Amino acid sequence: MTTTSTQVAIIGAGPAGLALASKLDRLGIDNVVIERRSQEYVLARIRAGILEQTTVDFLKDIGAAGRLEQEGIPHHGVRLAYNNRIIPVGLGANTGGKVVTAYGQTEVTKDLCDLRAASPNPTIYEAENVSLHDFDSARPYVLYDEQGVTKRLNCQLIAGCDGYHGVSRVSVPESAITTYEKVYPFGWLGMLADVPPVSPEVLYANARRGFALCSMRSWTRSRYYIQCDPDDKVENWTDDMFWDELKRRLPDEVSDNIQTGPSLEKSIAPLRSFIAEPLRFGRLLLAGDAAHVVPPTGAKGLNLAFSDVHYMSEAIETFTSDGHEDALSRYSERALARVWKTQRFSWYLTNLTHRFSDDPFDQRVKEAELAYVTTSQAGLQMIAENYVGMPL
Repeated sequence: MTTTSTQVAIIGAGPAGLALASKLDRLGIDNVVIERRSQEYVLARIRAGILEQTTVDFLKDIGAAGRLEQEGIPHHGVRLAYNNRIIPVGLGANTGGKVVTAYGQTEVTKDLCDLRAASPNPTIYEAENVSLHDFDSARPYVLYDEQGVTKRLNCQLIAGCDGYHGVSRVSVPESAITTYEKVYPFGWLGMLADVPPVSPEVLYANARRGFALCSMRSWTRSRYYIQCDPDDKVENWTDDMFWDELKRRLPDEVSDNIQTGPSLEKSIAPLRSFIAEPLRFGRLLLAGDAAHVVPPTGAKGLNLAFSDVHYMSEAIETFTSDGHEDALSRYSERALARVWKTQRFSWYLTNLTHRFSDDPFDQRVKEAELAYVTTSQAGLQMIAENYVGMPL
């Protein structure tokens, strides 16, 4: 067994782990990133791409926003559709000028990988049998296998950024963690295609046949979703079937203008809300999907991961400079306060835009809520403030 040391061991080389690593590089804090997948696998993952201004600012701060500033598409509003009508919700007009930016998570990951390649600190890909040890003490360490050789990494802190199915959260004793979860009775069938977007802004539709979403990755690439049964299979849907169903769920003025094309990717994602508390267990800190999952309706998952990294990097900087562990506990408190507010909005928007109850009363109440929030200045401001993201 070979043994090395660092200040912070980061588990997971997704956007959260790579962003934290780059921020710590800037702060002069040694770190090692350990990832069980290959870099090619990480870069191939297709995810959402609406960035809050706080996320854009963070990427600028760590030097990973060069392409984003050139290729990102600002969205000054979102659109809500129901009863064959479209109601625009101005973002900047209701938030003092704040907007969101369309830029794919895949592109964010590429930018972060390029930035990490210039770091003097290592990233270990295809690490096997990763396990976390003694994080309830002052001397935590990580064991992993690299090319058949078991290695030990001693550290001061472990940052768990390895997603919902990663090793970090499940390493915590059940008695030390409380989880909250809501599983929604539907999924999203998504299609990515090289066709111009039908709407210049994200459009959420509550239709008789179910929810639909129109979004973009660029001016030539679109991402569309329709609500489906969570047990449905991608193989049940041809491209033509998807396009036909999408059109049925959109107002006429939109469906008549959709340009169709072959899919680049189709997938079905279940929807859930999940939070684990606290986010700090001794010298182990959790961030991103390792700590919480939001339904994709409000495009908050990636943005919450970056707000976690913002708070975590501040806590790590304070801890490594003065050794006081209070900063680690404050990380959990600060991050969770924003997580719960964001979780509330994602839950609200999901319930507002989907149909999953046979009770006609429920649907009429949703329609009344849509009518209220789209005709009330207070309602428009509430949607806009939450959509652009809570302040850090």
